[in-house]
Amino acid sequence: MVNPRPEQEALQNGYFLDLVLGSEDVEAFLGELAAFSAESLSHPEAPVFCGITVLRRKKSATAASSDDRARAMDELQNDFDGPCLTAMDKLTPVMLPDLLREHRWPGYVKAASHQGLRSILSVPLLVEGDTRAALNLYSEQPDAFSGDDVERAEVFASHASKSLRLALKIAQLSDARNDLAAAMQSRTVIDLAVGAIMAQNHCSQDEAFTILRTASSNRNIKLRHLAKSIISAVSSGKITTHFEE
Repeated sequence: MVNPRPEQEALQNGYFLDLVLGSEDVEAFLGELAAFSAESLSHPEAPVFCGITVLRRKKSATAASSDDRARAMDELQNDFDGPCLTAMDKLTPVMLPDLLREHRWPGYVKAASHQGLRSILSVPLLVEGDTRAALNLYSEQPDAFSGDDVERAEVFASHASKSLRLALKIAQLSDARNDLAAAMQSRTVIDLAVGAIMAQNHCSQDEAFTILRTASSNRNIKLRHLAKSIISAVSSGKITTHFEE
């Protein structure tokens, strides 16, 4: 196998960085990465189709594909134990040379055999924490992936993993920022409602909050929703906060 030349690797890494910076979210990044992976790892006489699956704690599985058949195959891997989950668990490439001769993962193989694809190669993407990810390559030809192809896919996956980790960190920071903004908005609305109750009942702040919390419990309404309805009732316009974008 001939490894990519340094200038090719530099261009590839630069493209990975551009994908991260140019994508609105993780899903958009994965979609672009899947298309780039299929283009980069295909042979002129033997195109491959690519799917990428990411499993994150407390989030539903995220998948992206270079075409409809790869998408269908990735969806099957979410329903059945197969090469993708095995590659994620063992952190090693898993190759399925020919679906028609495969005896591992019988449920997956039976369901996947209707998609017109014969060879599968799943390569783990090394991420962090509880997150797991894999690059899945599919071909219409049996025995489509040689030992050199596996090595090439591993090198490609090692570079792609770095950009995926960066995309996931950016998404995590964005989620944390949004959660904080939502919490501050909720706190502001509750404080405004407490102020309105204090004015109406000529009571202290603690007493007003107790009134609000008791009403929330008795009516089985979330505290922030009840607070918002109180502010709406005493205000003639839309209430905004400094944390809204």
